[in-house]
Amino acid sequence: MTDLNDDPRATFEYFSSEYAQALQAYGAIENQASTLMLMGYSNDLRQFIDQFLEMATHARDLAVEKNETNFAEWFSELVEKAEALRAAVPS
Repeated sequence: MTDLNDDPRATFEYFSSEYAQALQAYGAIENQASTLMLMGYSNDLRQFIDQFLEMATHARDLAVEKNETNFAEWFSELVEKAEALRAAVPS
């Protein structure tokens, strides 16, 4: 991302791509959550959610750093949703 410091278009394209991937990943996790829990794969589900949270939190923090407030807000919303989903996964 260091090469995007002076190019607003490249920064926008980067965050747009990251957000689209995050939305797709979260949707896949959310769609499979109940199936994974029913099949007894709660630990795997928690691991998927943790990996997603790591990625989304990093992207959010980078958006804040780059003063991309809309992307920071959108990633924050995904982080909150993923944390709520993780809280619902039985131990």
